[in-house]
Amino acid sequence: MRLIVGLGNPGREYARNRHNVGFRVADEMARRAGLSWGRKFDAEIGQGLWDGEKVCVVKPTTYMNHSGQAVAAAARFYKVATPELVVVHDDMDLAFGRLQVKRGGGHAGHNGLRSIAESMGGPDFARIRVGVGRPPSGWDAADYVLSDFSEAEEQSLLSDVVPRAADAAWMAAVKGPGPAMNVFNGRTPTGGGAQS
Repeated sequence: MRLIVGLGNPGREYARNRHNVGFRVADEMARRAGLSWGRKFDAEIGQGLWDGEKVCVVKPTTYMNHSGQAVAAAARFYKVATPELVVVHDDMDLAFGRLQVKRGGGHAGHNGLRSIAESMGGPDFARIRVGVGRPPSGWDAADYVLSDFSEAEEQSLLSDVVPRAADAAWMAAVKGPGPAMNVFNGRTPTGGGAQS
């Protein structure tokens, strides 16, 4: 079973927030694989087959700070070890639209990653870091990630960033983070979204 988690906060008011880009990627993956969403483990779960592989896509509904509860429950149920887990999340340390695939590391203040590392017994899972850019001068980081993307960024998300991140997550899940790093790390975004 390939277990891929997209991080975000539940509720329509958060849907277009920078912090919810992981949910957007999870939705794209479910759309491509023809998965329908159900509820289990305090999460929305889509499971089925994609390219002949069993896949489970997870969107925790516990809010970001407690994402690990849902992720650990799903991992136990599907017998997925920490190194086999792939997590897609927003990252302020990357320019808008840039992706980076990595395995393990710290949480850099990201409460979703912190919660998953605590609940999974360590940080040794694959991450698809989706750049949302740094806050403008004078902005609090928490306010920034809970703000919506601009219209230009939104267009770039739909046409380029989210599809690329879905490709990266699937490659990391099937072939491992190493091959995904070789393909996606350092690749320049093709969309026309504004840099944040």
